[in-house]
Amino acid sequence: MDENTPAALTVADGEILAGRPISAIKAIRDHLGCPLQEAILAYHDRWEVLRRERPDAFAVTPEQ
Repeated sequence: MDENTPAALTVADGEILAGRPISAIKAIRDHLGCPLQEAILAYHDRWEVLRRERPDAFAVTPEQ
């Protein structure tokens, strides 16, 4: 991976922050080439990290 290639899960950050989980999971799958279940788990892990690190950046609340 070169310096211009996004880290494995940061490719979905914009989609996660915008509240578009399906698009985020698709981006993770496309980037990693992994099965759907693995992409869903990666999405949830990344969502938790972003929620902790950047709570004000989310377009929607966890309840939505």
